[in-house]
Amino acid sequence: MALLIILIICFVIILASSQPCQTPDDFVTATSPGHIMIGGLFAIHEKMLSSDDYPRRPEIQKCVGFDISIFLHTLAMIHSIEMINNSTLLSGVKLGYEIYDTCTDVTVTMAAALRFLSKFNCSREIVELKCDYSSYMPRVKAVIGAGYSEITMAVSRMLNLQLMPQVSYESTAEILSDKIRFPSFLRTVPSDFYQTKAMVHLIQKSGWNWIGIITTDDDYGRLALNTFAIQTAANNVCIAFKEVIPAFLSDNTIEVRINQALEKIIAEAQVNVIVVFLRQFHVFNLFNKAIERNVNKTWIASDIWSTATKITTIPNIKRIGKIVGFTFTRGNMSSFHSFLQNLHLFPSDNNKPLNEYAMLLSACAHVKDSDLSQCISNHSQGTLTYKANKDIERNFSLRNDFLWDYTEPGFVHSIQLAVFALGYAVQDLCQAQDCQNPNAFQPWELLDVLKNVTFTDGGNSFHFDAHGDMNTGYDVVLWKEINGHMTITRLAQYDLKNGVFIITDQEAKNEFRNLKQIQSKCSKECSPGQMKKTTKSQHICCYECVDCPENHYSNQTDMDHCLLCNNETHWAPVRSTVCFEKEVEYLSWNDSLAILLMALSLLGIMFVLAIGIIFTRNLNTPVVKSSGGLTVCYVILLCHFLNFANTGFFVGEPQDFTCKTRQTLFGVSFTLCISCILMKSLKILLAFSFDPKLQNFLKCLYKPIPIIFTCTGIQVVICTLWVILAAPTVEENVSLPRVIILECEEGSVLAFGTMLGYIAILAFICFIFAFKGRKLPENYNEAKFITFGMLIYFIAWIIFIPVYATTFGKYLPAVEIIVILISNYGILCCMFFPKCYVILCKQETNTKSAFLKMIYSYSSHSAGSLAMSHVSLDSTNSNIPMTNPSPGGKSAAWQKSKDLEEQVFGRICRENATSISKTLPRKRISSI
Repeated sequence: MALLIILIICFVIILASSQPCQTPDDFVTATSPGHIMIGGLFAIHEKMLSSDDYPRRPEIQKCVGFDISIFLHTLAMIHSIEMINNSTLLSGVKLGYEIYDTCTDVTVTMAAALRFLSKFNCSREIVELKCDYSSYMPRVKAVIGAGYSEITMAVSRMLNLQLMPQVSYESTAEILSDKIRFPSFLRTVPSDFYQTKAMVHLIQKSGWNWIGIITTDDDYGRLALNTFAIQTAANNVCIAFKEVIPAFLSDNTIEVRINQALEKIIAEAQVNVIVVFLRQFHVFNLFNKAIERNVNKTWIASDIWSTATKITTIPNIKRIGKIVGFTFTRGNMSSFHSFLQNLHLFPSDNNKPLNEYAMLLSACAHVKDSDLSQCISNHSQGTLTYKANKDIERNFSLRNDFLWDYTEPGFVHSIQLAVFALGYAVQDLCQAQDCQNPNAFQPWELLDVLKNVTFTDGGNSFHFDAHGDMNTGYDVVLWKEINGHMTITRLAQYDLKNGVFIITDQEAKNEFRNLKQIQSKCSKECSPGQMKKTTKSQHICCYECVDCPENHYSNQTDMDHCLLCNNETHWAPVRSTVCFEKEVEYLSWNDSLAILLMALSLLGIMFVLAIGIIFTRNLNTPVVKSSGGLTVCYVILLCHFLNFANTGFFVGEPQDFTCKTRQTLFGVSFTLCISCILMKSLKILLAFSFDPKLQNFLKCLYKPIPIIFTCTGIQVVICTLWVILAAPTVEENVSLPRVIILECEEGSVLAFGTMLGYIAILAFICFIFAFKGRKLPENYNEAKFITFGMLIYFIAWIIFIPVYATTFGKYLPAVEIIVILISNYGILCCMFFPKCYVILCKQETNTKSAFLKMIYSYSSHSAGSLAMSHVSLDSTNSNIPMTNPSPGGKSAAWQKSKDLEEQVFGRICRENATSISKTLPRKRISSI
């Protein structure tokens, strides 16, 4: 770069050279005169011959290493210009050319660029330094080349000084699309942005995510590496290693770096796909050494070497593995093929590469076609002796197909497009001026027209976009061995606009499927139902596979995260690939538990009906009459019937109606039942209580019908407010992982608790009253059984509260059914079963006389006990000692006790008169 700056700031630069370049004309590789001159830059030789590690004198060295592929590029430019000159495109105007060999060296290329910029029609080769080059007339109007991006960048910065059009056929570095830094640069190929994008698309399509990359240590390689790294990161592809090789063959560390790259490839056993952004001579050396070390991988070739015959003809190249590459879209090659067939007739004057090729053919005349390329490469490293024309013509005729075999159609087409674009741009300019005059227009004027030119070739339209790129697309090629020879076959086209591969051949589709069989991954592929769990590695492609948790799924391989099912409607087991729709569940009629509970409810209804029949048929017996009357019994039995029937509302698909009905019906009916039992308990306590104060209180309290209506009415109000303000409704319970539970939402927990609490309060009062009268005679001991019934009720509902609060699922209604059945059966069994037993099994005790005797006995005992307690109390208060009566007389204390006993007994009989009035004759009661 220091040399470049020095050359630019000089006012006059005189090109002089020493051996082997004596004059500036000796520096020209090929030339042909014309009205409009076009420059060309081609790396016909691979390197400069130098005995030192670095230059010691400012002289251009001899170039060695004849490159047949680039020689063909030079011929493609010459052929394209000849096509235009032989056509009617530029009537009367001839295009000329000056082609220079860059020797794959930036310094040599800069010297050629200086000559392009030198003043036209000047006796000396000079480049003038001006503030305004608008009227400056350089030696050439435009430049085609160079091929390699690093060289192209250096040349472009110099040509920008005069805005001389530079059209490249091969330079693909993305940075060249920047029109601020490279305003005069255009190209007939896509940028590496599209190539790396296509490569990553191929990698992703083939299922690879762990790859290596090898590039050159120059602008082209570094820019390609950066662009490729961005593309891979965006598509979850990881680069396992990056190897960089010196760009120029003159660098003596190339062999060492290639060996290091191979060591890395061998060490990374899981990396089976390697992307190669190298020049052809780098790939040639790399593959030769890889074959020696039995390295077998899948190689992705960049456009610079994907169709290089020099590499396809390496001995045992098939051992290197599979090679898939990207090349520029090809065009019609028939005209160029004819040109090569008749190349021996083309004038070789002023065409040094053609003469050198002829001499190399002569030197290798004894070599077979398969070894000709290597022979030419070996002989081109030294000095050749020029032979007679007769030998040259004979060698050309014998090797007619050799050059054709080395032709790369994509590059030839790109060169043709570059020349055609210039030709059509010149045509547009020459419509209004005489272009036979070399001073007709300036290079910057040609640039303005060239940017907007549109032309057709082979039925396709071509033009440069806003970045100066001609996005012609790519062909995807595969190297296949056919009949012992490596052949390059086209698999598909890559559409730049849509970013897709266009595959039309069935065989090509099969080849793409075969690529997927190659494994190049850091970690084993996670199957559907699993997800990736990244490890501590810096690469996202290195991970472990873990199963998707419950209610999550993955339906593709290598998913980063499992997808969450809709918890409300779907579920998924562990390691699931799909979500399953939740089943709607409720306590259905065909459920075994529901059937059992309904059977118990029906049994209870049958018991209720049976008891009703028994009581009706024994209407006039003491047991039935002493139960409080048939009306009260029927009301209680009706309540039990409703409660048993109400359990049916808890089974089946919940509806709003059933949700509202089942709670209100239970609350009201059970409250009515408890209210009736409360009145019976109060009546029994009133009949058998001998405490005057308590008896007076009970007499005031004992109002059966008002109390029953009041107690039941309060519950009716509670249930009515509940239904109006926060009615129970059907709700889908989605909290369970696999099912949706259709259940009745109570609407208001407070209302539900108030309803149950109110029943509990009534039951507790009933329990207290019944407990007070628990010592009644055996056959009349209804209070004791009421006490047991209330205890069963309390135990059932106390257990119900925690069970109901902790139970969920479709069997939640069954819990409430069970507690209702227990409560019903407990009260039914305690209140009616003993009476039915007496009616059916102890009929002798169910008579008027037996019943009266039992009452009399109990009343006598109760009155005596009460009288004794009164006498004891009076004796204590009066300090009168109690003495036993003498046999012959009665003491005052004994007489007082006897009188009190008679008073108490009479009161007992009067209080029980209501219960036994229909059992005993009125005369008998009076006598008692």
